[in-house]
Amino acid sequence: MSMDIKEIMEIIPHRQPFLLIDRVEEVEPGQKVVATKNVSYNEPFFAGHFPSEPVMPGVLIVEAMAQAGAVAILSMDEFRGKTAYFGGIKNAKFKKKVVPGDVLRLEVEIQKLKKNAGIGVGKAYVGEKIAAQAEIIFMIG
Repeated sequence: MSMDIKEIMEIIPHRQPFLLIDRVEEVEPGQKVVATKNVSYNEPFFAGHFPSEPVMPGVLIVEAMAQAGAVAILSMDEFRGKTAYFGGIKNAKFKKKVVPGDVLRLEVEIQKLKKNAGIGVGKAYVGEKIAAQAEIIFMIG
């Protein structure tokens, strides 16, 4: 099942300029998600990070993975209408710069899910190369 931006906004509360996913290519509620972010030079963060060499901040790549993971969790009937918050970030690694023109493919697998918390493992790719990866702990409220 794929989702466009309108359908994504029905599931997660994020809005521009902080909505960091453009499309969901595939989602298995409570299991996994594959989403994309088209990185544009017009992103507001590029004005200051860095004007002479625009690079997407690593923390925003992790946020994009978290938003994608939130789609997987909040697509479940029991969590619809709720919000997924960061509970922690572990083992974040950044391996490749993400720059304007890149398409960031975000893949998140939900490893554990309890009543109101869980863990997802996210990977962000540009092409076939991993740009970033992290373990994301989330709380559902």
